[in-house]
Amino acid sequence: MIFAYLSVVMDLYNNEIVAWEFSEQNDLRFVTDTVKKLKCGSSLLHSDQGFQYTTQSYAKLLEEKKLTGSHSRRGNCYDNACIESFFSHLKTEKLYLEKPQNLEQARSQITEYISFYNMERFQNKLGDLSPIEFREKVAA
Repeated sequence: MIFAYLSVVMDLYNNEIVAWEFSEQNDLRFVTDTVKKLKCGSSLLHSDQGFQYTTQSYAKLLEEKKLTGSHSRRGNCYDNACIESFFSHLKTEKLYLEKPQNLEQARSQITEYISFYNMERFQNKLGDLSPIEFREKVAA
């Protein structure tokens, strides 16, 4: 059995996955590498209260990227319901079905699923459009 970590940033406007990182270690670098991939500014970035999200270097990175940090309330799972829903879909629609045998397969399957999720997987709350279809329709 393999074990790895996935850090994901979701835009709650359309549920699009806008940045992600995959790692064998759940450390500060893993989290900051995810944030560095973001191409937005003046946004609110919500996270849980893990040690990585409470360090000075994380706060400095948010400031450099013009992001405002927000943390879950202790013991309140509803704060992270949107991203937990994504993780549930990833597992049940991809990883439990194809069971990656190594880290390379896991990375490949996650990459494939995130592309599918953003471009093809319709969502009821988006009028049965995928996140990218919804964003493009609204922008048109």
